[in-house]
Amino acid sequence: MVTRPAPPLPYAIADDLRARITTGRLKPDERLPSEAQLAAHYRVSTPTLRNALSVLQGEGLIEKIHGKGNFVRRRLHQVTYVGGGHMAIDRDAARVTLRVTVRTTKIWARGDLASLLKVPLHSPLTELRCVGYEGDSPHSLIRFYVPRDLAPANTSAELPCWGSVEASLAERRPALADTEEKVGARLPTRGEAAALRISTALAILAITRVSTDITGRVAEAAHLVLPGDRANALFTTHRMTAERLAQR
Repeated sequence: MVTRPAPPLPYAIADDLRARITTGRLKPDERLPSEAQLAAHYRVSTPTLRNALSVLQGEGLIEKIHGKGNFVRRRLHQVTYVGGGHMAIDRDAARVTLRVTVRTTKIWARGDLASLLKVPLHSPLTELRCVGYEGDSPHSLIRFYVPRDLAPANTSAELPCWGSVEASLAERRPALADTEEKVGARLPTRGEAAALRISTALAILAITRVSTDITGRVAEAAHLVLPGDRANALFTTHRMTAERLAQR
């Protein structure tokens, strides 16, 4: 009879906590015991316990809220990015309460932003850092960068939806003519992981969007970040059929 070696301690602890979550003994939004209490319960050091928690964070089962502790993560609805800054949330099961928090900061164009916006270095810009929430859980992060003369005159600290943010941005600029979007996957920065309450080991869907107005000026650049475990990107191509071509 072959005896399998016991898994390393962090994975054994993660297995036990995972079982408690999946069987409902630990319920969504429930706060886990403190790290010190868990370390004492499993008779391990705090670093070993944190390694176990990081495994569950990477799987999306728990989230760490700064200053409050570790919580069982509620299953969030899927976010589908459909292009042009538009996002749809699957509302299949229950009524979803959405909101967007906005923080506005005056900045100066550094190398990458100067290149994206096609402006000289140190040009005055405004950054709008927006976090979308489903209930109390963050589901998306977008950082908008606009020339300061096109920045919204008044932007509330909290808005009901992403459409409200777009409407604020559209107030002072000409109509947009072209939008170019680049989509990729990568690991989040520490700041992005903290904003979305995800592990730095969980991949994100990263979208860079640059919009040009009808005068040919770059009116807006945006960096969108969506957690990879609950985000999709949908792109639709409309082709001209022979019948439609004949009608033109």
